[in-house]
Amino acid sequence: MRTAIVNIKTIVTGDWRKPFAEGDSILMDKGKIQKIGTLNKTELKSCDVVIDANKTTACPGLIDSQVHIAFGDYTPRQKTVGFIESYLHGGVTSCLSASEVHVPGRPSDPEGVKSLAVAAKKCFDNIRPGGSRVYAGCIILEPGLTQKDFNEVAKKGIWFAKAGFGAVKTPFDYTPLVRMAQKAGMLVNCHTGGASIPGSSPIIGKHLMDMRPDVSFHINGGPIAMPDKDFPMIVNETDIALQICQAGNIRTALMCLKLAVENDQFDRFLIATDTPTGTGVMPLGMIKSVTEMATLSDYPAEWMLAAATGSVAKIYRLNSGFIQRGKDADVLLIDAPLGGSKKTALEAIKHGDLAAVGAVITDGIPRFIGRSRNTPPTTRPIRTIRNNIPFDFSGSAH
Repeated sequence: MRTAIVNIKTIVTGDWRKPFAEGDSILMDKGKIQKIGTLNKTELKSCDVVIDANKTTACPGLIDSQVHIAFGDYTPRQKTVGFIESYLHGGVTSCLSASEVHVPGRPSDPEGVKSLAVAAKKCFDNIRPGGSRVYAGCIILEPGLTQKDFNEVAKKGIWFAKAGFGAVKTPFDYTPLVRMAQKAGMLVNCHTGGASIPGSSPIIGKHLMDMRPDVSFHINGGPIAMPDKDFPMIVNETDIALQICQAGNIRTALMCLKLAVENDQFDRFLIATDTPTGTGVMPLGMIKSVTEMATLSDYPAEWMLAAATGSVAKIYRLNSGFIQRGKDADVLLIDAPLGGSKKTALEAIKHGDLAAVGAVITDGIPRFIGRSRNTPPTTRPIRTIRNNIPFDFSGSAH
């Protein structure tokens, strides 16, 4: 499908160092972004779908790097069906599994955790809930796994792992497992903070310093944060990515943000949700954290959007997260919410209002145009001005 968005007021790139792109249009074809700028009549005539952004803001789709999936679009923890598709209506175009720990009766033996990871990956390779992309099969680090095991599942496409829910005696016992996973080419996430549910254990600064995972999951707590004194050590003495989440401690999230910026480490600062969990199912969890980090800090909204898009893509080696030629065509149109006091999406976010999501495109395919069922309406109506596809993208049935 060849899709174009025209009449855009502001294009947010997902790169906090160069947050804006020139132009008023985005051209997408075969699932990739082909052009950013201004489109001519010939280019527009070749499109199957043309969307009038009506002077709203375009930005990359949000990437939630900590989602507790199981199988299908269902969370057994909260007994909710369709939550991933609902997250898409909050602007989340990609989800990364926090490992499939919520699968009922999940195995903990080496063969079991390997099989669970491979099965989850293969299942989500074949399903796109609501059009959202799910990266599944994050292998759970358990005692007994060997280098041969990690090499075996890596050959089957497993590329990330999770420390924090294994049957280890102490968190220090994760260190050799982390090293083996990394040697196999995997990116390792690590639970951080107090115990979140039965079966998990507190992991704080001294453990992270020993393990050296690639990403500190919910460094601000999920929901309990590690001690304040540990944050400067992790920021200044490691290169571990600093993921904050909606389910955690907002005070320590802001502290981590400030430390990251002041020490020139903002590239490592990531925003996620850590849901669905006891915190609940939160379709607006990502945009809510983006808004909180912007409005409660001195930093601009476009930086926080980058922490939820391009910065995540860089850490996790994804081809999305940026409005750039050749990147996956995952694009949002956002605006100031109708009835608010601000005129643009970025102004609204900085003010503390959640941006209205007016359109979501993934793989260059519109998933809805004009109406999200989970955000307020946009101030400026977004509409389809050409549609050669026999499908109504308006979402009018919501």
